[in-house]
Parts: sequence; C-alpha cells; structure tokens
Amino acid sequence: MMYQRRWVFKATLIATGLAAAISGTAACAQSKEIKIAHIYSKTGPLEAYGKQTAVGFMMGLDYATGGTMMVAGKKIVVIEKDDQGKPDQGKSLLAAAYGDDKVDLAVGPTASPVALAMLPVAEEYKKILLVEPAVADSITGDKWNKYIFRTGRNSSQDAISNAVALDKAGVTIATMAQDSAFGRDGVKAFREAIKKAKLVHEEYLPPTTTDFTAGGQRLIDKLKDLPGRKVIFIIWAGGNPFKIADMDLKRHGIEIATGGNILPAMTAYKQFPGMEGSAYYYFGIPKNPVNEAMVARHYKEFKAPPDFFTAGGFSAAMAVVTALNASKGDTSANTLIKTMEGMSFETPKGKMTFRKEDHQAMQSMYHFKIKVDPAFAWGVPELVREIKAEEMDIPIRNKR
Repeated sequence: MMYQRRWVFKATLIATGLAAAISGTAACAQSKEIKIAHIYSKTGPLEAYGKQTAVGFMMGLDYATGGTMMVAGKKIVVIEKDDQGKPDQGKSLLAAAYGDDKVDLAVGPTASPVALAMLPVAEEYKKILLVEPAVADSITGDKWNKYIFRTGRNSSQDAISNAVALDKAGVTIATMAQDSAFGRDGVKAFREAIKKAKLVHEEYLPPTTTDFTAGGQRLIDKLKDLPGRKVIFIIWAGGNPFKIADMDLKRHGIEIATGGNILPAMTAYKQFPGMEGSAYYYFGIPKNPVNEAMVARHYKEFKAPPDFFTAGGFSAAMAVVTALNASKGDTSANTLIKTMEGMSFETPKGKMTFRKEDHQAMQSMYHFKIKVDPAFAWGVPELVREIKAEEMDIPIRNKR
C-alpha cells in the first residue's frame, strides 16, 4: 500500500514536470512572436475604409521590417477581426483578442463609435490600442486613457486645417454632418476653429441618410437670403451627401466645401472645380521616400494608387515597428507607453510625432483646390500648401 502511494506521488511529480516543461516550451515559443489584433470594418457602412486600412497596415509592416515580418528577433503575427461597424461587436472582439488570443497590442477600429466602446477595454486589460483611423476628438479627449495612441488624424486637425481655406471675413457657413461622435465632434472642432467667418446653422442627419432633401432645404433656407459668400461645409463618412448639389444651390449663390476623402467618393468632387478644403492624404501630394515606396508598391500589386486610408494603415504599421524596435521587442504596456510618448516616426505623410499629453499623432495636413483632369475619374486635389503640425494649435481635451 505504501509502495502504491509512493508510485502515485512519483507519477504526479513526473506529470507535473512534463506539464511545466510543455508550458515552458509554449511560453518560449510565444516569446518569439508579437501578436497584433487588427479590428476594423471588414463589412458594414465603412467597409471601404476598413479594407484600405488593412491593406496599408500589412503593406506597412512588410516595408518597415524589410520584408521579414520580424522585429527585434520576433515574428509579427496579425489577427484580423470584423467589428461590422458595431460598437458592442468591437468591444467584445477587443476583449477576446486581449483575453483569449493573448495579443500584445491592438490596432483599429474604423468607426468612431466603435473606438469609443473599445477604449475602456484597453484600460481594463492594460494593453495598448493604437487607434486608426477613427477620428472623433473624444477618443484622445475626454474618453481617453493612457493605453490609447492614435496615428489617425482627429477632428480638430481636420477642422483647423479646413478653417484655413474657409475662415475669411464675409463668409457665412452652415454645416451638414452625421449625427454621430464623428460628425458632432467634427462640427464642434470646426466651430471652435472659425474666427473670422460666421457659422449660422448646424444640420445633423442620421449616418445612414440617403435622401438629403429635407436637410438640404433647411440649409438653403438658412443661407439663401444672406449677403456675401455662402458655404455648406460637409463632414460625412460613407454615402453621397453631395446629392444636395442637385437642389440647385447655385441659384442661391451657395457653395459646397468639404475635406478630402477616398477616391470613389471624390468622383463627386468633379462637380465642384475650384472647391477648397483640407485633406489628410492624397497620393500625389507628399514627397518623401516612404510615400514613394507605398505608391509604387500599391500600383504594382493593385494597378491603382493607394487611397486615403491606405496611408493611415501604413502609418500605424510604421508606428508599431518603430516602437517595437525601440523597446527591443518588449510589449509590456508600461514600456511601450514610455517608448511611444513623444516618439517620432516616418510615414507616407512624412514625420509624425505622438504628443505626450494625449498620444495624438501630430502631423501635416494639406490645403487643396479641386482641379478637373480628364485623366482621372475623381476631382484632383491640387496642393495649395502643406499645413505643418506646428502651425495648428490642436487642443488638448483629455483630463490627464
């Protein structure tokens, strides 16, 4: 009986030792990988934006690692997840990525409402979430926490750079935006950026609006009898808000203005030669080696130029690899936070720098004027001038 007990004890020790060895081997194997979750809109209203980001992100990782997909001796593994543009879905996917997939950090999402739902998850799991391309100011503002970084531009960067084109004495502006965090934050930032022009009306419509007649008529009624230059400034993601141009705005002397967008959306810009605005990115504008490499590779693979959000995904990849090289592959949140605060990195737009106070990437924007060129299916944004990061007084809106 005593012999049996000893044998059982010995067997238990052997099993425990084997389990420890297996666990140690698995841990060793894990240490040779850096796992990144990319959560974005593979489907849903912003599917086109999400797919561009994914292409850019993978292309950027390949470029930044010299084609090895290795950093600091570790293999980069990307796990893609589809949030469908739904906040609850994005939140649960991020929790699963951190908790079940054991990813070291996450990138995404596409839509601002999804990003806002995800922010507390990053704080709960104490892991980095690099936001790209969701835009709402509140992401790096009052909803922010120290685990959040953003390579994408924010609403204030959009608004302040667009104000360069529109904020002139004698100009009257009405805004049309989606009734969402993206739309409302964008208008708020634009309103605060306007110093010389007069803002007389804010029109908010459901994000899925396809019939703009009622909203367009309200905008016309607010502007039609006013003197001077009259502009409807549009802040919109997806869809075709430029249908309001069919309401014969010219008869009332009303112009349309907006920021840059993806190339398919910019086909509508051909209706508005001379329209001014500000763009986050257009493939023909930045002159630097990273952009040249991305444009050349994109043409080679897809027979078409990279688009608005392709550059964003590429920039996120450049930030990730720059940080991991600097941390020597250490993915612990505290190390990455110390590494990334104030960190500069090269992108297709040139140099970006994460602001220490709110982890927002400070970056150039591009004042453009639309030119109609028969060689292109879209209105071509010709550069008026580059608005450098240091020229824009971007508010710090968090409560750090």
